[in-house]
Amino acid sequence: MSHTGQWKVRLDLFEDDDGTTKAHLVLDTGTTALTGHGIAHCHPADTNVPEIGDELAAGRALVDLAHQLLETAERDVQANARQTAGQPS
Repeated sequence: MSHTGQWKVRLDLFEDDDGTTKAHLVLDTGTTALTGHGIAHCHPADTNVPEIGDELAAGRALVDLAHQLLETAERDVQANARQTAGQPS
């Protein structure tokens, strides 16, 4: 069974004045959209390096999205198994 697909991902990063960076990640599959969120805080004693905050917030948003994808896949596998066995979903 061959299958090819393309999903679109958009990542927006926002940093506020207190050194908090927020990442908002949207995965659009064409039939559904999932959103991941990540936050990074700059410690007041540290030098503010925006790139590091971006990396941390984006990485955390990706981890959040990955967990959602794995949970969705697990539910779909279970529903498919029930359907294959003739049980109601």
